[in-house]
Amino acid sequence: QVPLVESGGGSVQSGGSLRLSCATSGYTLDYYAVAWFRQAPGKQREGVACISSGDIGDGLAYYVDSTKGRFTISRDNANTVILQMDNLKSEDTAVYYCAADPRFGRSCSKNSNTWKDDMGYWGKGTLVTVSS
Repeated sequence: QVPLVESGGGSVQSGGSLRLSCATSGYTLDYYAVAWFRQAPGKQREGVACISSGDIGDGLAYYVDSTKGRFTISRDNANTVILQMDNLKSEDTAVYYCAADPRFGRSCSKNSNTWKDDMGYWGKGTLVTVSS
């Protein structure tokens, strides 16, 4: 099991920004696809953004329509993936989870509905609350 730890959640007003981090130790996230998900109260967990492995995968970032243009997923270093969230809306309120695909060198699927099935390692989540 690979430990993934999310941080950076908090409370912010609508239109504000937050920067979430997903970090691990003893495991090089660079070699693996990593995705962010969120789960709002009473709703199913949904994919937010995914970044492919850069070594063998395509190295690209993928977004769902609701976050495109507002959220940016990137790699900060070999062990950390960042989700920069700008122009936050009340509907972005949720617990945010990061997850990693356990298969070496994978690219994210272009179909975000399959991301959840592709990921094998999950963090415990960090709460984001956006007030209007």
